Amino acid sequence: MNDFILNLQGIRKAYNKGQPGEVDVLRGVSLSVAKGEVVALVAPSGAGKSTLLHIAGLLDTPDAGTISLCGTDMTGLSDRLRTCARREDVGFIYQFHHLLPEFTALENIVLPQLANAVSEQDARSRAWDLLDRVGISQRASHRPAELSGGEQQRVAFCRALANKPKLLLADEPTGNLDPETSDQVFATLIDLVRVTGLSALIATHNLTLAARMDRIIRLGAGQVH
Repeated sequence: MNDFILNLQGIRKAYNKGQPGEVDVLRGVSLSVAKGEVVALVAPSGAGKSTLLHIAGLLDTPDAGTISLCGTDMTGLSDRLRTCARREDVGFIYQFHHLLPEFTALENIVLPQLANAVSEQDARSRAWDLLDRVGISQRASHRPAELSGGEQQRVAFCRALANKPKLLLADEPTGNLDPETSDQVFATLIDLVRVTGLSALIATHNLTLAARMDRIIRLGAGQVH
């Protein structure tokens, strides 16, 4: 298990539990992501991929099963310890960028670092470096409304990597972009992940994008295949 950044075993999750309308979303899901591995999670809408990612990232708790992150069993940890592990070890990217509109691109990347007790000087230096790596350092002083969709998502990538996580979780990270921009932005994301040596679990319904990753896991009917 120590060779895995993420190891999920027997994950079960139901909504409306114990009620007539109970829905089994995850039915004993087991999967792992090795150090430095980039894994595609392919699933149709409504298959439970977002729920699975939330559980993997310690944003939600399963009804049953175990979660190991960076070799540590997260099952049964207090909310405080789960929050610490999530802040230090996990980066999230969503379909919509969720940038703070009143702050510049640079500031959106600096803020999560300040919350993690990084000095402002070091936080700004890392933010500049990340923006440069994704090719938009010249847009650092622009607010989200002044950026294109592709630029906004690149800033979101940088924000997710700001605190040097070991695991990146991405939920349809280019799903809100047109096909051409999606391909370009996805290539940027993969390059960034490779350069930084991250492990990543990236949910997508785009098989062409999935094929560019190390391995494909398919989720359907609450189980992986």
